[in-house]
Amino acid sequence: MLEPVNVSLESLNLMTLAPMLIPIIGALLILVIDIIKGGLDKTLYVMISILFLLLDLGAIAETAGQFTAGGTIMGVFDVMLIDGLAILSQLIIVGASLLFIPLALTHKRFHEFSYPEFFALFLFMLGGFQFMVATDNLILIFVGLETASLALYTMIAMHNRDKSFEAAVKYFTMGALAAGFFSFGAMVFYALTGSVEINQIAAVLGGNGFADMGFVLVGVVFVLAALGFKLSLVPFHTWAPDVYEGSSASLAGFMSIVPKIAVFIVAMRMFEFLIHSGVVWLEIVLYIVVVVTMTMANIWALVQTDVKRMLAYSSISHAGFVMAAILIGTTQSNSALFLYWIVFSFTNLGAFSMLWISRQKHLPDHQSSDHSYNKFSGMIQTAPVAATIMGLFMLSLAGLPPFALFWGKLYMISSAVTGGYTVLALIMALNSAIAGYYYLKLIVYMFMREPVINKDGHVFVANATTPLRTIIGFAAVGTIFAFLAINPVLEFITALVFKSGY
Repeated sequence: MLEPVNVSLESLNLMTLAPMLIPIIGALLILVIDIIKGGLDKTLYVMISILFLLLDLGAIAETAGQFTAGGTIMGVFDVMLIDGLAILSQLIIVGASLLFIPLALTHKRFHEFSYPEFFALFLFMLGGFQFMVATDNLILIFVGLETASLALYTMIAMHNRDKSFEAAVKYFTMGALAAGFFSFGAMVFYALTGSVEINQIAAVLGGNGFADMGFVLVGVVFVLAALGFKLSLVPFHTWAPDVYEGSSASLAGFMSIVPKIAVFIVAMRMFEFLIHSGVVWLEIVLYIVVVVTMTMANIWALVQTDVKRMLAYSSISHAGFVMAAILIGTTQSNSALFLYWIVFSFTNLGAFSMLWISRQKHLPDHQSSDHSYNKFSGMIQTAPVAATIMGLFMLSLAGLPPFALFWGKLYMISSAVTGGYTVLALIMALNSAIAGYYYLKLIVYMFMREPVINKDGHVFVANATTPLRTIIGFAAVGTIFAFLAINPVLEFITALVFKSGY
């Protein structure tokens, strides 16, 4: 007869759950308030969301202090894993959310923000992504991924347009396929090693010298396909432009940042031990995926006539660019990944938010879509401040110095050269040059063309409320003056990544 095992609360280290439970508690509180007293103004729910995000940020800072003092923290039967990767990714997730949520105070016509369910779903989604990055347990990664994804599908559909429903269905279909691939890949690794923890899987596979390489190949292919769907890597990208187009502009910007950093962390934990173990075919496959994603997404972006779809393909290209860090697999490249994504968060969310101020309820005859290039013609004359800020975001996305994303690209390409991937570094630099064309194309429309006059004799004029101006202004300041903080931020990132053993 087995002896009962006494487990103390102290040994469970439940504080590792705090950053994930805080947004979940906030979501439940919003639902309870709505049940007790419905019809309250959305400002209340925005304030509650911001409050719990700040509490979440405080909990992450607390775990960061513990990690810095004592190293990697395990908790809840060693399912939770708090290391530098978990801390940095959660800071990006919560930081981007603090930029996104105040946008709900802007326009009343975006009615999804009037529903308390939207904010509850948003906080549930954050909890799911935080669980994803703070564990190496494949089951918990899957649960976190699906929790976040199901909330996100619903948030897209709540935009309540024909394209929004279409986008939600496409995202759900592709997400279901990705979930199936991930669970099948996890099953293969469990069958091979008897464990669902990535560290244990790495130890067992390394211990037997990768004797079952055929089965490892099958498992990796399924997991790579699942993560490729979530990161919108080519050829798993087909859903992304349509989903971004069907979402509200700010939610599309948010989707290009937060879900992807969570999946990057999973990919980093999953693939880097295989590459370091000398699994050459995985290195070749990732090399091809990175190069094809960067290049093809740029080519597709070149031919777009809609700015929102151009930014969607641009985001796919940036995801391929950053995926190179996982292929290179050094501390420098992993640090460059976090630096790149931090500065990308400011720039891309700002660019998508700029599309929000230019949204029109009814399209004029000369426009084929809501965000066509023609609509931005002569914007420097009709809305000079908006045109200038949008131009800054485009220059940053193109990687021109001294703007924010130049430093991210510089360190990423530098890590490729240092890691021995010189050809890859050249391809990355070439793709940055190609991308410059379609970013500069929008600048040409805004600064060098005459405004398009409608049949009623009016020109389009962008307008924005105070919260939207504040967020865009904050993103613009971060984009312009990022170079002042690059060194201390990079040192902080590198210290956490190195201490995590990556």
